[in-house]
Amino acid sequence: MTNFYDANLVLIQSTFVGLLMALSIQVPLRMGVFSFSGIGCYGVAAYGAAILTIRYETDPLVTILLSALVCGVLNLLLGMMVNRLGGLYLGMATVAFDMIVSVVATNGGDLTGGPTGLFGAITDITMTQVVVICGVVVVALALTERGRLGRRVDTVREDPELAAAMGIRVRDYRLASFVVSGVLGGAAGAVNSLLRSTVSPTDIGFSLVVLALTMIIIGGARSWLGALIGAVIFTWLPSVLEVVGQWQTIIYGVIVALAAVYVPRGLVGLATDGWRRLRRRQPADTVAVADDTTPDRELAALENLAQDTSMGRTS
Repeated sequence: MTNFYDANLVLIQSTFVGLLMALSIQVPLRMGVFSFSGIGCYGVAAYGAAILTIRYETDPLVTILLSALVCGVLNLLLGMMVNRLGGLYLGMATVAFDMIVSVVATNGGDLTGGPTGLFGAITDITMTQVVVICGVVVVALALTERGRLGRRVDTVREDPELAAAMGIRVRDYRLASFVVSGVLGGAAGAVNSLLRSTVSPTDIGFSLVVLALTMIIIGGARSWLGALIGAVIFTWLPSVLEVVGQWQTIIYGVIVALAAVYVPRGLVGLATDGWRRLRRRQPADTVAVADDTTPDRELAALENLAQDTSMGRTS
C-alpha cells in the first residue's frame, strides 16, 4: 500500500485539486447559474499563492485561506456585474474572465514571471492538510444538499420565478454561488501551486474549464459525489490510457462522448435510477403500500417548503 501511495502521489494530489476545481463549477450549476468563473479564480489564487510564498514566505494554510477569501470577494464583484445575464451569455462572460486572467498572467512581467511563470514556491504543506481541507468542503456542501437549504436550492434551480414568488431571494442565492465558487476555485489554485512549487500560464486557462466541466457532467452535476467521481476518473484515466500510445486522445474523446450521450445525468444519476428500478421490483403488496404513501410524502414535502418560505419571510 505504501509503495502504491509513493508511486502515485502526484496523481493522488491532483485528484484532490481536481475535486475542488470541479466543485467550483458544480456549485453554481446547482443553483442554475451557468458560470465558469471559478476557473479564473483558480488562476488568480495559483499565482497569488506562489507570490506570497516566494516573496513573503507565508504559512501554507494562511496562504490558502487568504487566496480563497480574496477570490471569494473577487468573484462576488464579478457576480454583481454579470448577475443580470443568464444561460449562454453568462457562460461566455465568465469564460472571458478566465481568459483575461490567462492574458494577465502571461504578460505580467516580473510579478507573474511572464510566459515562464513562477518557480520556488516551496512549503511544508502535507497531504493530511489537503485531505482535511477537502473533507471540510465536502461536508459543508453535503449539508447544503439536504433539508431546508437543499429544497430552496433545488427550487431556485428548477423554477426561479416560482422561487421568487414564494419569497426566496433568488438574486442572493445566485450571488452566494459566485462567492462559494470563487472560494473553492481559489483554494484549488493555491493548493496546486503549493504542492507543485511552481505555476505557469499553461497551468491555467480554458483547458481547465473543459476538464472541470467534463468531470461534473460525467460524474453528476447535482451532487458533490458526482464531482468526486469525475475527479477520480479524469485524473487517473490518462495514465491508464498510456498503454494505447497515440490513440489515447481518441479513446478519451470516445469515452466522454458515449458517457454524455448515454449517461446524461452522470454516473450518480445512473446509480440513482438503478436503485429506483430495483425498488420497483419489490413484491406487489410492498409496492402498493409505497404507492399509497407517496402522495402523503409529496404533500409533506410541499408543506415543508411552504413552511420554510414563510419562515424566510418572517425573518
